[in-house]
Amino acid sequence: MLDFIQEAFRTLYNVEAVVRYGGTLIVCIFVFIETGLFVGFFLPGDSLLVTAGVFAAAGLVDLPALLLFVTLCAVAGDQTGFWIGRALGQRLYKKEDSFFFRRSHLMKAHEFYEKYGPKTIVLARFIPIIRTFAPAVAGAAAMNYRKFVTYNVLGGVLWVEGVVLGGYFLGRSIPNIGKHIHLVIAAVIFLSFIPILVELYRAKFRKS
Repeated sequence: MLDFIQEAFRTLYNVEAVVRYGGTLIVCIFVFIETGLFVGFFLPGDSLLVTAGVFAAAGLVDLPALLLFVTLCAVAGDQTGFWIGRALGQRLYKKEDSFFFRRSHLMKAHEFYEKYGPKTIVLARFIPIIRTFAPAVAGAAAMNYRKFVTYNVLGGVLWVEGVVLGGYFLGRSIPNIGKHIHLVIAAVIFLSFIPILVELYRAKFRKS
């Protein structure tokens, strides 16, 4: 069983193969799950989008379709997370830890929401794990729905189009970057975790 789980994770994080063989459809599925369902907190959203952008620059993925459908899935994912939070309410915070759910991640998103308010829905798009739980926190907090939709659409557009186009222009400007895509992915993963590391450092500093 453990070997199967390890192999599954290796497959999921081989984003180059995921995009190459799954195309826009698999990117859409991954983005929806990561943003809409608690089980998606471990999915490689940022590196997947950058890789898709690089592949679009190489002509392996259709850029307009990628931008349109992945953005729609990102928005739909947050909508799903919001309604899950709205339906569960405060019971969400009493949910026990499981393989697919971590209360600590939920509490981090809650703290983020308490600090930034509705802007969390936009800002969280660029922070792994937080972006999975933030919509549910907003739903549980009974955030005004019209305001949520506004921030949701804005955040979805900025995240998907910004990261995908970043990968696209990177692919267009650097010859044969596809041969070194693993280095690009490593850099994206590192950069995406900087906000979390900064917040952990600040929390440690406040405690001290």
